[in-house]
Amino acid sequence: MNKKLIKEVKSSFKEHFKGKPHVVFSPGRINLIGEHTDYNEGLVFPAAINKGITLAINKSDANVCVVYALNKDEIHEFELKDKQPLENGSWRNYVLGVVTEIQKRGIEIESFNAVFAGNIPEGAGLSSSAALENAFVFGLNELFELGLSKKDMILISQKAEHTYAGVKCGIMDQYTSMFGVKKSALLLDCRTMESHTYKIDFKDYKWILVNTNVKHNLSESAYNDRRAVCEDVSSRLRINALRDATEEKLETIKAAITDEDYQKALYVIEENQRVKAFSKAIEEDDTETLGKLLYQSHEGLSKHYKVSCPELDFLVDIAKKNPNILGARMMGGGFGGCTINLVKKSKVAAFKEEVSDKFLLKFNNACSVYHIKLSAGTRVAK
Repeated sequence: MNKKLIKEVKSSFKEHFKGKPHVVFSPGRINLIGEHTDYNEGLVFPAAINKGITLAINKSDANVCVVYALNKDEIHEFELKDKQPLENGSWRNYVLGVVTEIQKRGIEIESFNAVFAGNIPEGAGLSSSAALENAFVFGLNELFELGLSKKDMILISQKAEHTYAGVKCGIMDQYTSMFGVKKSALLLDCRTMESHTYKIDFKDYKWILVNTNVKHNLSESAYNDRRAVCEDVSSRLRINALRDATEEKLETIKAAITDEDYQKALYVIEENQRVKAFSKAIEEDDTETLGKLLYQSHEGLSKHYKVSCPELDFLVDIAKKNPNILGARMMGGGFGGCTINLVKKSKVAAFKEEVSDKFLLKFNNACSVYHIKLSAGTRVAK
């Protein structure tokens, strides 16, 4: 939790509105392994991080809600009866979506004023959208004493993403942002919405993110396309989701689907197996296997699921040639964003210099390197 950010948000609220606000911090997330398995009711291995969204919120005497996005210096005013998503609504649609999904449950809320800001790099694949959704649903729950459980709140956030942002996401981002545990990652079953906490301490190694600082336009449409492929294959196999598929079952319909769709479904089946192997490797303190699984995950995402891009593949290739990196892979929806790297602590500075120089030379564009800490989930900010 960033004290400077909290101070800035509180100060901005005082400048724009009156009264003492409720203040909430909601973290972004990383995902160690298990990509594109969440909407297939599968297994993922995410963690909340110390970068996120800080929200100050209080009741309003007016008949309109006023939300100020501090980072963007943008204000949005709306009435609570406003239901429609905005065309090119950006952050506004996440807020409107959360408000509307609360109302759909028959819960009444009153007008409010809010200021929010974040330190999650835009387009990095660290789930700033889930952090924003969770910040608002948590803040509104606190402000109006709605009595929502954390599970209720993440389902509201997910529905807001589906209906107002148009991204048919799984539950991983919202769950991790809400339920994160300090210095830990969660082995999350996206079907049962139950998780097991793993304390993360890789001793001589630490997690480093490298942001390509690109986001190719394919990302949202390709995400929804891949979800549709997975649902089609599941339907052909007469199962609820690819979580229930095996390679043997998939083989029985291979002739009836395209090779591309076969490879995508195979990737999901294998990635679920990798998540199980990853959790076992953590239990056995087997860092070498952890690294291999990361590289295998990227290979599948790039060659079979086809959600990587030249910038991400380049960063992973650099990591593979560096003996001080145990493993690396692209993280998130794909077509840009970050790679996650398991780097020897004593060699982080050298890695940062190497990757920055080579990336700039190759793409004439700077990448960004982030150190992150594993954080607790959405909470009241002190």
